[in-house]
Amino acid sequence: MEFPSDLKYTKEHEWVRVEANDEAVIGITDFAQDQLGEIVFVELPEVDDEFSKEENIATVESVKAVSDVYAPVSGTVLEVNEDLPGMPETINEDPYGDGWMIRIKMSDPSEVDSLMDADEYEEYVAEKSEDDEDFDDDA
Repeated sequence: MEFPSDLKYTKEHEWVRVEANDEAVIGITDFAQDQLGEIVFVELPEVDDEFSKEENIATVESVKAVSDVYAPVSGTVLEVNEDLPGMPETINEDPYGDGWMIRIKMSDPSEVDSLMDADEYEEYVAEKSEDDEDFDDDA
């Protein structure tokens, strides 16, 4: 499981790569794609759509489930990954690279400060996995 150190992470398993000029790239984490399984459909927002932090901005459908993607930060869509609707499995294959979903112009870059760094996210995922194992043991 990968947790690139140049990214910030949410508890809903989105990642953000902050770039120059208050731009950021958003996707779902390696953990998220692993939990979802084979991704078969992606619905992305339109360029120029505006959204607030924690607002639903995209949908990912896998053979197991349909999952909403939430905005880790507020902003305006500059670009979407046009390859994903035709090749949604790219998210499974390269969630932090070619599987990126949305490029935005952040309206409040300070929101990034409330997100987890790689070490914090890795710890969070480990705790979630332990909780899931504990739950499975009770069954």
